Amino acid sequence: MNARQRFRETMRYGSPDRLPCFEEGLRDGVLARWREQGLGPKADPGEMFEFDRRERIAVDLGFHPAVKRWPASRRGLAALRRRLDADDPARLPADWAARVKAWVSSGAVLELHVHSGFFLSMGVGDWPRLRELLFQVADQPALVAEMMEIYGLFAARMAERVLRDVEVDLASFSEPIAGSDGPLLSPRTYRQVVLSSYRPALEVLRRRGVETIAFVTYGNSRPLLGSVFEAGFNCLWACETNPEAMGYRSLRRQFGRRVRLIGGIDLDAVAAGRAAIRREFRDKVRPLLAEGGYVPLADGRVRENVPFENYVYYRRLLEEAARAGGV
Repeated sequence: MNARQRFRETMRYGSPDRLPCFEEGLRDGVLARWREQGLGPKADPGEMFEFDRRERIAVDLGFHPAVKRWPASRRGLAALRRRLDADDPARLPADWAARVKAWVSSGAVLELHVHSGFFLSMGVGDWPRLRELLFQVADQPALVAEMMEIYGLFAARMAERVLRDVEVDLASFSEPIAGSDGPLLSPRTYRQVVLSSYRPALEVLRRRGVETIAFVTYGNSRPLLGSVFEAGFNCLWACETNPEAMGYRSLRRQFGRRVRLIGGIDLDAVAAGRAAIRREFRDKVRPLLAEGGYVPLADGRVRENVPFENYVYYRRLLEEAARAGGV
């Protein structure tokens, strides 16, 4: 099997020859720290292990342009629609056909990044814009909902355009909407203002046969998840979470097999050392692998507080788990 076949078989609760291995991504600062701890000056961690973890290709070509000035009233909506024109030929690169051919021939898992989520789509990049948007949600919810609808239709048309040319294995919506205490929008507001705007894109994905649609979230977004899965998402990829609030075994008990899972390995355990890493695999990874529909992976990009020897040990256990999760 290649990575695409393994991923699809895993998400179907089938029997892959082994599990797919994804890459969390390593920051330059982490690599510099590890070179002080024994990693060779030219060594590439991606080439040190049995399985090459570069088995996933993100099909994300900047479909979601940053909009600097968001409308303060309905008068600005027409200009927003013009800026978010999915039919603009420049939305796809000149070498689009060559890229599609390379992606398909690679055998890697193809992930289409469909939407950047509420706050990023609404231009939140600093505290003043966050404050402005939250007041808009409270004072002008219909206006914010209409802006999200415009953006959602743009994302749906772009997804349709891409999926005419390439079949993807995974569609993802990124939603950095929560802190450790919970989401910044109430479940009701989230349903009415945000989730409703995702429906056109979700319909495109279902019509085009995309089997796995992932909600990629951060922090404690648990109060939102019931509505998220009812809307049509069938996979959760939670990053940088509080394990007590977003524990994968607890979530699997609550939502059952209809929700596939990616990630979930606590990076704090990887930083803590071998005993903590073993507990994480014993108490979380192995039970979830036994249930199926799960790709084990750290719950975020590795940070500088993770010693190189801990990372090596984690990777070894992960590769053992990948083999054990196969036929």
